[in-house]
Amino acid sequence: MMIVLIGYRGTGKSTVATLVGKHLGWQTLSTDAEIMRRAQLSIPDIVKQFGWDHFRTLETEVCHSLANSDHLVIDTGGGVIIKQENVQVLKQNAKVFWLTASIATISRRIGGDTQRPSLTEGNTFIQEIEEVLEQRTPLYQAAADFVINTDDRSTQAIALEILAHFSEPVS
Repeated sequence: MMIVLIGYRGTGKSTVATLVGKHLGWQTLSTDAEIMRRAQLSIPDIVKQFGWDHFRTLETEVCHSLANSDHLVIDTGGGVIIKQENVQVLKQNAKVFWLTASIATISRRIGGDTQRPSLTEGNTFIQEIEEVLEQRTPLYQAAADFVINTDDRSTQAIALEILAHFSEPVS
């Protein structure tokens, strides 16, 4: 069994995954970090050299390689849900938690992030968040077993909520 965290950048996935993993004594893995490790390039460099489609292909390869893992907490990239194939392989052996946050919270948390290239050309930072969330929200909803809002909450409280839900059956 695995725990998979999905959601937009800045919702707390990386930090919360680490806390949940420590509490359970499980390994944690970031799909983005694994993509960079395998490609031996940063995400901006992957996208610049090969494009977003190539990045998404690498992401799918990582998801497939993790599908049958056990005792693993996975922090996914925000766009993992774009390909239904990723969701299907990860859900085979996991409970999926969608971490959400308001646009204001996301903007505050990721305003200085230089590790991710723009997803929407010609938009302001806030417009990009709004546009991408509008596109992805139905995909996050469809993939999630549980939804957890992270606005104005400590990462410890979020991790404890995940742990409480983890022992419940998926509805």
